[in-house]
Amino acid sequence: MRKTVAWVVLGAFAVGAAATLAVRAVPLHASAPLGTPGQCTGYSGVPQGWRKARTAGMAHVRGGEYVPGTTLGYPDERPAGKVRVRDFWIDRTEVTNAQFTAFVKTTGYVTDAERAGEAVVFHKPSGEELQSRPYAWWSMVRGADWRHPSGPTSSIEDKDNQPVTLVTQADARAYATWLGRDLPTEDEWEYAAKAGESGPALETMPNDANGVPTANYWQGIFPTLNSAKDGFDGLAPVGCYMANAFGLYDMIANAWEWTGDVYTGPRQSHANGDTAYVAAQSTRRARDTRMAVIKGGSFLCAPDFCVRYRASAREPAERDLPTSHIGFRTVLRGG
Repeated sequence: MRKTVAWVVLGAFAVGAAATLAVRAVPLHASAPLGTPGQCTGYSGVPQGWRKARTAGMAHVRGGEYVPGTTLGYPDERPAGKVRVRDFWIDRTEVTNAQFTAFVKTTGYVTDAERAGEAVVFHKPSGEELQSRPYAWWSMVRGADWRHPSGPTSSIEDKDNQPVTLVTQADARAYATWLGRDLPTEDEWEYAAKAGESGPALETMPNDANGVPTANYWQGIFPTLNSAKDGFDGLAPVGCYMANAFGLYDMIANAWEWTGDVYTGPRQSHANGDTAYVAAQSTRRARDTRMAVIKGGSFLCAPDFCVRYRASAREPAERDLPTSHIGFRTVLRGG
């Protein structure tokens, strides 16, 4: 049975402001090995003490109140009042290929993309492709999965330190369960991403005072020309940019991140057309048609298309559709 529509989220043009209240966090440990391109490219992809210490590779976030969303963004980002979040631990980085490999080797887990034999992959389209079909940068590729991110002849060799992608929400949850953890709620994720900060800086392009990118997003003309001013044309290793005030890397851009929440809220038209979708190319049977919330934006967010590289931004993603721009991180509650 073929799907009628397979949605692939890129995001939308938006700027706005948000406020956070009463937030406290444990500072980043001084021995953290990440935060610059030199450090991240040399990172193994596995935190020190991982699987030996219960919270290895995680940061402890003390709970408090905050105001989710922004008053100047899209309708589904409107603040609904203060929200209280309890203490939790959260991964400092997105889950890496190395970590997911360890999970698969230990458990024998087979991802949804591997079972289906296909996944949605981004590529830079030619001019002819752009003229011939909408959203030509997305294709359903046979043989694509987390081990083969561009198709059957590609591999993740030498990419242990990159975020694992082409995993569904169920795949991400299976990994989290293996470690006795969970996926973050949208509020946990956004609370951690805002890290006690408020104001317009949270809602603007992630650049420093000199205009140098502080996250891995698309610079140039989407979807054909990426100048890679941030140092990467595509996914970056985790932790190439400075951590936020909670010691968390890549909360903005690089890869969208699954949350455990079902998406609710209006779908709105975007500056470059509605949320990108892949036409009915899949041979898979839909197991769950509900959408999940993803957060953070990705390496495909561009000033002329996405601009969802903001902590307040939220998007719906088809829960059982593996794509090349969605990863995840885990949380531990009550630890």
